[in-house]
Amino acid sequence: MDLKKVVQENIDLLSSIGNDPTGGMTRLLYSDSWLEAQKAVKEKLEAIGMTTSFDEIGNLFGRIEGTEQPEETILSGSHIDTVVNGGTLDGQFGVIAAYVATQYLLETHGKPKRSLEVISMAEEEGSRFPTVFWGSKNFVGEAKKEDVIDIADFEGLKFVEEMRRHGFDFKADDKAARDDIKAFVEIHIEQGSVLEKEKLQIGVVNNIAGQRRYTIVLKGEANHAGTTPMGYRRDAVYGFAKICSQAIDRALEVGDPLVLTFGKVEPKPNTVNVVPGEVLFTMDCRHTDSEELKAFTKEIEDMMRKVAADHELEIDIDLWMDEAPVPMNEEIVSAIETAAQAEKMAYKVMHSGAGHDSQIIAPHFPTAMIFVPSIDGISHNPAEATDIDDLVNGVKVLASTLYELAYK
Repeated sequence: MDLKKVVQENIDLLSSIGNDPTGGMTRLLYSDSWLEAQKAVKEKLEAIGMTTSFDEIGNLFGRIEGTEQPEETILSGSHIDTVVNGGTLDGQFGVIAAYVATQYLLETHGKPKRSLEVISMAEEEGSRFPTVFWGSKNFVGEAKKEDVIDIADFEGLKFVEEMRRHGFDFKADDKAARDDIKAFVEIHIEQGSVLEKEKLQIGVVNNIAGQRRYTIVLKGEANHAGTTPMGYRRDAVYGFAKICSQAIDRALEVGDPLVLTFGKVEPKPNTVNVVPGEVLFTMDCRHTDSEELKAFTKEIEDMMRKVAADHELEIDIDLWMDEAPVPMNEEIVSAIETAAQAEKMAYKVMHSGAGHDSQIIAPHFPTAMIFVPSIDGISHNPAEATDIDDLVNGVKVLASTLYELAYK
């Protein structure tokens, strides 16, 4: 089996579905291109002898029954949706790799002892509707109907109507999550530059960082830029600048794995000759240790309040996302390490700073992740790329891991 050829052909096939005329790929949940992509994956899975099925909301499964312990399932895959103008690897490479690894195992070793499944999850990105992890949350029984019943996309199209237009609907509220999943392994591009910079082929993910996201509003007083003396100003941008500088300096002192980002800044009235009276800004903080994350953000919250008071500003701090770190399963992490060693890959055990379906699945089923390098760390961008040899290396490690879990 020519893994390089098969991987590239499948990437090219799926990447042709949802090609965005403005660049990159746009394949959003419950769009026509999304359904076309799921059906294309379905055909691929059936072609290698897998039994396929959709669940109620559109997650796709391909299954090979185990010969000795069919009631125990080893699962691999990722999500099929993309961001707007995204690249050709985020999400869909994990689906392709799971399919190709399964094909390789069936051709090389025959049927597994435990059942093997590939999952192509309906949605992870939250790019069309204001909801995220719709696929994995439904898979583990965490999805809430009330969270999506009234939402619409940026064109005003209703979530429920679009879901039903494509032949899907809500799961029954009393339907229990599956109890047969013994392991879930997700492979993904790193979306960072660590592996590339360290000249490594594989990342073995042992933790997904927790995230705290804030929206903060500082209010001072808008006034004339020429007639208001510096000492009389209640300048909201000056207050924000102090907060941003002090917080990032402190984050640099703390160091890895803490990261801190002020990603959105909106001053008002945002004009050249007016002292800004208000600033809305966001803060994103991540760490692999829950207590460290809480302690650091509490310190920054206290600092922000002090800066506001010192500059006679009002401050409103809204913590709207508070996701704890999610550790991966130690036994599966060990199995991936063993696989990387067997395939003679240069690897490191590392955490993921980005969120993935694995963080939803891990509290329910034993889970771990494999990373392959990203060129220049670029993702969520048409320039997203990974060398084909690195993609193939990832498939080899995934196949070796699935062999350990399903065939032994």
